[in-house]
Amino acid sequence: MSSRDEPIVQLGLPKGRMQAEILRLLAEAGIRVSGIERGYRPAISLPGFEAKVLKPQNIVEMLHMGSRDIGFAGADWVEELDAELVELLDTKLDPVRIVAAAPEASLEKGWLPDRPLVIASEYERLTERWIAARGLKAAFVRSYGATEVFPPEDADCIVDNTATGSTLSANHLAIVDELMTSSTRLYAYPKSLEDGPRRDAIDRLVLVLRAVLEARLRVMVEVNVSADHLEEVIAVLPCMREPTIAQLHGNSGYAIRAAVPRLDLPRIVPEIKARGGTDVVVSELSQIVP
Repeated sequence: MSSRDEPIVQLGLPKGRMQAEILRLLAEAGIRVSGIERGYRPAISLPGFEAKVLKPQNIVEMLHMGSRDIGFAGADWVEELDAELVELLDTKLDPVRIVAAAPEASLEKGWLPDRPLVIASEYERLTERWIAARGLKAAFVRSYGATEVFPPEDADCIVDNTATGSTLSANHLAIVDELMTSSTRLYAYPKSLEDGPRRDAIDRLVLVLRAVLEARLRVMVEVNVSADHLEEVIAVLPCMREPTIAQLHGNSGYAIRAAVPRLDLPRIVPEIKARGGTDVVVSELSQIVP
């Protein structure tokens, strides 16, 4: 990595389908990225950081070489390019599975036919490893997008990423195996983490991004309850540590506040009411720092 008078953190931002979700995540963390629609070096409001827009595959390569300090990329491309990086944060955004799929009509008892095969994919290393692990007799053909159109004329099987499987189904392809799962993650060049000031700046970014992701999973529940039912209501609230409790005016009861998992709301709210809670308010959270 080139020497710099000040520890400026070089951040790789993804081009393509990942970009919108990453920009939204940064915005919710209070970080503005401007000019990204006009060029590849947008301005970023985070002091000590410079950003550059690259394809996710190139972000992985640049991180591996050390010309970027940190960057967002899919775990599939880190695995495919065999890059020695440090995973800082799994955003859980853009989740996909890397799968092997083949024409439904060609399968024998749900598996590939026992003969020499042609397998097409953008993922050469992942595919070659899978071929070896499954003991297949197969030749690899590299695709450059639209891999699902290869079978049956140009390939017997493909290895591709899928979020819902709908594209595979539309092309009459059935999944026969899963190689790995992937999502958008924040990675670092290992030596960047050995630089104290640069590591501090990176850690601060990870902290605020993690706070946003945690807040997306929870909501704030506020409820009033009489003293007689206080412990019953507290018992049903799966808060992070302990709920916040304040006495209501005139000693008429208590107000309880707790950050609860969003997915638990359908169960929690009826339970709160059944146990004597009233005036239940559910509100969104922007960041949670444990």
